[in-house]
Amino acid sequence: MKLAEALSIRKDLQKRIAQLQSRISNNVKVQEGDDPVENPDDLMKELNSCFKQLEEYIWRINATNMHVKNSKGVTLTQLMAQRDVLTMRVNTLRSLFNSASENPNRYSQSEIKMVTVVDVKKLGKQVDDLSAKLRVLDMEIQALNFASDLV
Repeated sequence: MKLAEALSIRKDLQKRIAQLQSRISNNVKVQEGDDPVENPDDLMKELNSCFKQLEEYIWRINATNMHVKNSKGVTLTQLMAQRDVLTMRVNTLRSLFNSASENPNRYSQSEIKMVTVVDVKKLGKQVDDLSAKLRVLDMEIQALNFASDLV
């Protein structure tokens, strides 16, 4: 099994667990004299099975991420950490760019005038450059996910 397939299964298990939690909550209490639509005990068994499967996939995915390396010898775990921080950096700079490039609203001459104190053009270029790096890094991670066998 490829890592990408395991990631997809993990995502499906997480969704299934959320659905089961909701279904259990909807069936733990009923009006006196009524029966639940679904048996909570059966749902709990299925939930526990999903938790066990999820734990196994998480462990195997993490182990694989620690062993798979790109052509430069960098592990998937390191690449994902780089991607997470780069995503945070891009989001932060994009937010600053949006704030800096807003047109101030002045309704009268007596209002205080706000001025931008950063180079908006330079900030925009920085956001664009980092976004491009992020796309390349994400594609590299995805390629490794599809090429790597699960541990």
